Amino acid sequence: MNLPETLPQRLWLLAYDVERKRLTSRWKLGYLIRAGVLAELMLRGHLADATGGPEVRRTAIVDDQVLDAAFQQIANSRRRTWQHWVNKGSGRAVRQVRDQLEAGGWIRVEHRRLLGVIPLARVTVRDTRVVRRLASTVSTAMRGGQPVSRMDDREAALTALAAVVRLRTVMPGSQWRAARKRGDELGDVVAPVPRALHKAIQAAQAAAAAG
Repeated sequence: MNLPETLPQRLWLLAYDVERKRLTSRWKLGYLIRAGVLAELMLRGHLADATGGPEVRRTAIVDDQVLDAAFQQIANSRRRTWQHWVNKGSGRAVRQVRDQLEAGGWIRVEHRRLLGVIPLARVTVRDTRVVRRLASTVSTAMRGGQPVSRMDDREAALTALAAVVRLRTVMPGSQWRAARKRGDELGDVVAPVPRALHKAIQAAQAAAAAG
């Protein structure tokens, strides 16, 4: 069974509840997708960590529209923190990756208008086995199926980022909390990104509480 290639696409599908036929953790999802973009760019060697922020290491154009847009933003900006780049574009990230998945045939999107005015999009995953396989992969990784050093880097990064959000499509929050140390270990492969995602979510929660 084939899977989407990039972490943002896998994270999007991982957040899809196949029973309820909708995305979960909606308010956190934009941050999660952006973190996935940064982690993917690190794994491909385009970015590295330097003094608290991403540094461009490979200047070739990335062969993915969402990844390339983020890469160009970073390459053409002064040095900023990882958390800044998790926040940057998070409002558009979910839809951008959804459009990619639709174009790739992974999902079907039906557009309609509520009361003839409000635009709505109903999303259906074409093959729910893909979502279940991703969830199984992450669940197994969190339960310590094999040493971190022997894991595929992309699977480790996928699991670490999902652990920050504690996606309930994978397992209950109590199980995520119990395996927190494992999630931290898996995050070492893209070390600054899970921490930046956690800080971005904390900041958004604080802002919502204050407002």
